[in-house]
Amino acid sequence: MNDAFRARTVEITFLGYTGETIFGALHGRLEELLDDPGRTRRVCIRVLVPDFGQPMTVPSRVGPNGEPLDDPAVRRVQELRCQAYDRSMSGLAERLNGLGRVTVESEFRLYPGIPRDKVCIFNRELMLHGLYDVAARSIQHSSGPEYYDPRGYRTDLIVWSAREADGTRAAVATWNRHLDGLWSLATVPPWRRATTT
Repeated sequence: MNDAFRARTVEITFLGYTGETIFGALHGRLEELLDDPGRTRRVCIRVLVPDFGQPMTVPSRVGPNGEPLDDPAVRRVQELRCQAYDRSMSGLAERLNGLGRVTVESEFRLYPGIPRDKVCIFNRELMLHGLYDVAARSIQHSSGPEYYDPRGYRTDLIVWSAREADGTRAAVATWNRHLDGLWSLATVPPWRRATTT
């Protein structure tokens, strides 16, 4: 990620579960820009997370025979996590923009479906890709029910660079097109709609 911030324009696109991974990786790096932006003059962060307002099989409660049972309360917890990460990143972007040395845009949007892929693309050239274990189960309380809840920190990531072999370049280009299209179709989260009206 440090290489990405050596550019004048930094573009980061993330597709994942709640945005926790990108929040953890970027928050400190953005705070460093408050003191010394270096060459960086513009940062654009796009984060795509599932639409937890819709019924889902992952995350969900594990049914009696192992079938996924939609659980609105579980989805709401994940939505609140996304909202907290989005607000924190947006607040930091506002602070940076207020200084006038760096322009920062940070936005979360919602895509339909379950968290399956974990993808992060830096400056449209370097890509990290992994697949969540969608069948992973967890128990939140010792006497509570079991849930289908992929753990993002356990996801193995493959690194692809557009600077390498032709096949890798083509894969990164394909993922860029896919995420651009998904971004254009994704919806603005309800917590952002509430603040813009």
